[in-house]
Amino acid sequence: MDKGRDPSLWNEDLAPVGDAARTWDWKSYAALWVAMVVCVPTYLLAGGLIAEGMSWSQAVLTVFLGNAIVLVPMVLVGHAGARYGLPYPVLLRSAFGTTGARFPAMARGLVACGWFGINTWVGGSAIYVILNTLTHGALKGTALPVLGIDGAQALCFLAFWGAHLYFIRHGTESIRWLETLSAPFLILMCLVLLGWAYVRVGSWDAMLGGPSAFAPGGPREGQFWPVFVKSLTAMVGFWATMALNIPDFTRFARSQRDQMLGQALGLPIPMAALAFVSVAVTGASARVFGAAIWDPVELAGHLGGMGVILALAALLVATLTTNLAANVVGPAYDISSLAPRHISFRMGGYITAGIGVAMFPWKLLASAGTYLFTWLVGYSALLGPIAGVLLADYYLIRRTHLVVDELFSSEGRYSGVRGWNLAGLGAVIVAVLPNLPGFLHAGGLVDHVPPVFDTIYTYAWFVGFGIAFLLYLAMGRKER
Repeated sequence: MDKGRDPSLWNEDLAPVGDAARTWDWKSYAALWVAMVVCVPTYLLAGGLIAEGMSWSQAVLTVFLGNAIVLVPMVLVGHAGARYGLPYPVLLRSAFGTTGARFPAMARGLVACGWFGINTWVGGSAIYVILNTLTHGALKGTALPVLGIDGAQALCFLAFWGAHLYFIRHGTESIRWLETLSAPFLILMCLVLLGWAYVRVGSWDAMLGGPSAFAPGGPREGQFWPVFVKSLTAMVGFWATMALNIPDFTRFARSQRDQMLGQALGLPIPMAALAFVSVAVTGASARVFGAAIWDPVELAGHLGGMGVILALAALLVATLTTNLAANVVGPAYDISSLAPRHISFRMGGYITAGIGVAMFPWKLLASAGTYLFTWLVGYSALLGPIAGVLLADYYLIRRTHLVVDELFSSEGRYSGVRGWNLAGLGAVIVAVLPNLPGFLHAGGLVDHVPPVFDTIYTYAWFVGFGIAFLLYLAMGRKER
């Protein structure tokens, strides 16, 4: 490995992991996914779908199908990590060039930094809400200049942010340990919450709400399929970042079977199960408190007594486990790949945490009324093409065969034109363009676009993936 290694492309964290570090079995991956799935943003997904008019069963099925679809690229991309022991930003070099790989790495990394900030704010908000509940609002104060939040909110946010630094310092093995221990606790807390809801209301029918708005005679009769397709794309987009950087975890797999089985058990079914819990508990809250409470942080504040303490523990563990695995590990490797000689995995994690604070995530969330269809669908339009190129290159161009040493050489077969593989980069750029008008329209940046672009944007991840896959297949064979 040392022979021909370029110091600007290599450090110990990016190098292939040895057999001694391959400690993750299928239970580790299942636990990883359960711990990531149980979080506030996932809990809110079903609420967004029901607000669009779906019944509880339609919402749960949409969540399940979206995650079953995204599981396919997740497992396929994960194969490369398990086979070669390499993280996502290094594997990108085969398709994008040793220098060009930094573009898709940071495209994924910056999205994760945004998610890191959002989840850290959610965790800090949980601390703030519960403390104010216990002290009868004693911590509420005047908003600070520039920040726009009060001092106690800022301190709760920073306290939860600081908890992440311990695990960043101790690396991925400490994160595996946390995920494995927390998964059973989170499952138990979901069951306790569901049990509480059932006992308070007394029947499933009362908890699960009314019929679909798309049913005959409903206010949105005949409009189900357009909403379903857009929602399905949003569900795929929810884990589109992990579908790319899953090699950051599968590189530690004992075998391909472990990563495949663990992911299959840990992702689609728990996502659908949490969606069911969300719908049922929210339906019960409407009966118990007089209004449907979708936000679990707000719900925790209504429980009172020991329920507040249990809700606080569950919310904080759920948010911490999701944030570390989904939004720290990936960007830490991505940032490290920019300057391996100077930035280790640990330093990349610290930089991720810093960017997450600098984004002022509370302001990002304040304008997130289009959370599902602008944020989730929007970044899926970028990440879908990257996944298309990566899979076309690994499976059809390279036939799953990579020369590991040359991934760390600036003059090897993967260097392209001065470090840039123009086929990969060109395929991504072209694949993003059809979705751009629809994104600008959905985000309110332009008032009108031809309806065909809104339709294309509905399928953003799928359109981008398909175009990039085919384009790269055509161009990549010529450049090989």
